Amino acid sequence: MRFESSRPLLAVVLVALIHAAIFIVYQRPGWETEWDDQVGYQRLGHALATTGTFTRNPGVQPFVPETIRTPGYPLVVAAAYRVFGEHHVAVAGVQAAMFAAICVLVFSITARLATRRVALVAATLTALYPPIPYYGALVVTEVFTTLIITLALWTSLRAIQDRDRGSFVATGLLLGLAALTRPTFALFPVALVMVVAVAAAIRGEWSRLPRWGWTLGAFAIVLSPWLLYNVVYVHRLTISPAGGIGRATWEASWQGTWPGRVQAALTTIAEDTPDSAALDEAVSRLAAASNLPAPPMITYVHQWRDIRTIWDSPTDPRERAEKRIAADEEYWRVGLENIKRDRVGHVIRRITIGSLVLWIAEIPIRYSHINSVRPIVIRAIWLAQAVLLALALFGLLLLARRGHLFEVAPFAAILVYITAIHLPMLAEARYSLPAKPAVLVLATVALAELLHRMLPQTGDYLP
Repeated sequence: MRFESSRPLLAVVLVALIHAAIFIVYQRPGWETEWDDQVGYQRLGHALATTGTFTRNPGVQPFVPETIRTPGYPLVVAAAYRVFGEHHVAVAGVQAAMFAAICVLVFSITARLATRRVALVAATLTALYPPIPYYGALVVTEVFTTLIITLALWTSLRAIQDRDRGSFVATGLLLGLAALTRPTFALFPVALVMVVAVAAAIRGEWSRLPRWGWTLGAFAIVLSPWLLYNVVYVHRLTISPAGGIGRATWEASWQGTWPGRVQAALTTIAEDTPDSAALDEAVSRLAAASNLPAPPMITYVHQWRDIRTIWDSPTDPRERAEKRIAADEEYWRVGLENIKRDRVGHVIRRITIGSLVLWIAEIPIRYSHINSVRPIVIRAIWLAQAVLLALALFGLLLLARRGHLFEVAPFAAILVYITAIHLPMLAEARYSLPAKPAVLVLATVALAELLHRMLPQTGDYLP
């Protein structure tokens, strides 16, 4: 690529880096007070950087295995610490570079589906998309996972179009790394192959399927050492011993019962009020102020506190790790009991509130400021995301109708998979973030088509 032709893309990269820097400054006041998830990754990153062991308790004998987090992201944190020093800004800076790389990947992906002009628009929209740099300023998995999944979409598209073995293998390696970063992606390679199989059945091109065996094989190889780690130290063949579906199921059993701000207040009360009588009194006051019934709220806070106590009580690190597994099992049991009490209501809440939260409810506002933002602003942010998602679905259908069934398979797979995995359990807007570059690609394709239909003289931007 000549320098002259690459200058627009370099400009996009610069915009992405500036955008990331703005969010680093914006998020900095909350680094030490918000997002408890950061603490675990920081401890694991520190241990890996200083001792080379994957544990929160280095030096403790016998060895205390990690039962919650998988090693993919802590390795990134450790690398940032080793190279740039053990500072939060070191990780944020590395993730700013990841954000810029995501924009370049979006350009490369879109250029395989449309013209370079459309690809540049897609990259620009990505560079201006706030949720990605919002999480990039935090020590959490979101941006790294988004980078891996976007890279895997690019290699899978290369595999489909070029049919070279290396791209199939690379896709499997990347998806293995994604599963080691976010365990919810453990079944995504299977989902991807299934969607490709549907395309093969429609087109009668079954010869395309055997090559995906390289992807599945590479994926299994990447995952094997971590599975062995859990067998040896936790005595379970699992990808996440205590970070499984138990807590997500329990959280989902309550999600949508109350407005988000009310549930957040309930959780804060449960965390800050150890005395049972005082807890019930505080919850009753909140219920009265919110004009909502108190009994379900009281049940919620007691379940929250009782299960949390299972792993909070032990002081021995090894016992505490083991109790995290027991707590996840208790979350599963209690969550199922909650669902059984209102099966129909639970299903309705998952389909309506769950799907909306998952796909259009991202709010790139500092956590400590969200509750002070006017509801109309929040709804405007949601509406913009709803429009973006609608455009993406139109872009997906458009490409499929133009005969690009195999090319749209990775995009369809990631959208369907994230919905299928998270909708039955807890849905958070950040869970769909790894698919947002794909959404931006498809939405840009849809915008190009709409522009062509309104202004035919501009020419067709799609193949």
